[in-house]
Amino acid sequence: MHNTQILSEVLERSAQRRDERRAFLRTAGSAVAIAGGASLLAACGDDNNNSAPTPTPSPTPPPTTGVTDADVLNFALNLEYLEAQFYSYAAFGTGLPSASLGGIGTQGSVTGGRKVNFTDPVVAAYAREIAGDEIAHVNFLRTALGNSAVAMPAINIDGSATGAFTAAARAAKVVGSTGTFDPYASDENFLLGAYIFEDVGVTAYKGASPLLTNKTFLEAAAGILAAEAYHAGLIRTVLYAKGVAAPSLRTAAGQISDARDSLDGTTDLDQGITSSDTTQSNIVPTDSNGLAYSRSTGAVLNIVYLNNAAVTMGGFFPAGVNGVIRTSGAN
Repeated sequence: MHNTQILSEVLERSAQRRDERRAFLRTAGSAVAIAGGASLLAACGDDNNNSAPTPTPSPTPPPTTGVTDADVLNFALNLEYLEAQFYSYAAFGTGLPSASLGGIGTQGSVTGGRKVNFTDPVVAAYAREIAGDEIAHVNFLRTALGNSAVAMPAINIDGSATGAFTAAARAAKVVGSTGTFDPYASDENFLLGAYIFEDVGVTAYKGASPLLTNKTFLEAAAGILAAEAYHAGLIRTVLYAKGVAAPSLRTAAGQISDARDSLDGTTDLDQGITSSDTTQSNIVPTDSNGLAYSRSTGAVLNIVYLNNAAVTMGGFFPAGVNGVIRTSGAN
């Protein structure tokens, strides 16, 4: 399918959401709404037409009883496997080496993934840089965990009609109900595929950080969080810049944001790459205090499982993740 067709459809209620964000911005000045969870399976229909959301600083998620530092790091490792495989295939045409895949739990394989034929050398360079970082994150976490590291679970990064990327894009109405979304088909599609993951990675590390008790591990997680935030800002910046000439690209990013937004409850907190339906950029999604927002482990799994119920598998992880933290949130 031609890229302009892939990016041309609009979420049924995206205009309403943009109006709500604009109303908030008028009352909060330059502050932007705190971002929160999302769904890539449900249509975005849980907003109140009569009032704009009034964000507050992200509360610190309460510690999960019985969860150890190793459990938290293994949860992060599952997400890093996903990101590293996606970027590695897109940038280099190959996945992680077998030496980086073993561990506790059932080792899975990767479905989909191939090298992008980049036409913009800047996007190609960014893809290679992020891929290198994500691969390093996997190896770092595996080294930190030692014999406690979980194996890579089964991962679906397929862009075919039956792949996880297409399921996500159909739910977000980036493509029609029978359309296909291939993140390896073009620079723009790659950026949108990356956009699905990057914001989630930032919020996942921030949300999980209070669960860590070891300061050394906390510092390491903060370092990865910072790297993921750089990646997310880069992807959002390039999407916005390309969207100046191709507004449908900004629309598609907004659709993905709106779709994520129906995942972790009734809030409308996730933010697209524009702060309204004007050309005003929104590169850094923060709350009214300028703080990045958090997602619980359950909300993160809702997104990658493409399901807004309490489940243990689906979407990008068709057999679930490995480790103790593996159930998504119930909404």
